[in-house]
Amino acid sequence: MDRAAFEAVVEDVIEHLPDWVHEGIHNLTIVVDEWPSADQDPDGEGLLGLYEGIALPERGSDYVDALPDVRHVFRQPPLQLGLGHEDLVAEIRTTVLHELAHYFGFDDDHLDDIGMG
Repeated sequence: MDRAAFEAVVEDVIEHLPDWVHEGIHNLTIVVDEWPSADQDPDGEGLLGLYEGIALPERGSDYVDALPDVRHVFRQPPLQLGLGHEDLVAEIRTTVLHELAHYFGFDDDHLDDIGMG
């Protein structure tokens, strides 16, 4: 899947989120990167996505004029999974939703419990 098609899948996932999700998003940007940096994935685990920022429930009254949080979706790691097109699209969707869940304050343990880990 080329970069344009990958980005189109990410955009489609975001576009079809429920209204309450769109209304709850503040100061967040989404970036498609080819690979995680060494700092983002120091153990070389092949991250599919990464949320960098302050989760919405943790933002206090001092959260003013902050740079946007960044939700990274990495393109190459899921491509290396060798999935068919439909499964790859499903994996991208899961990654986008997983990283967005971190923005809303869900940790990995909870996401594992509800099948989004």
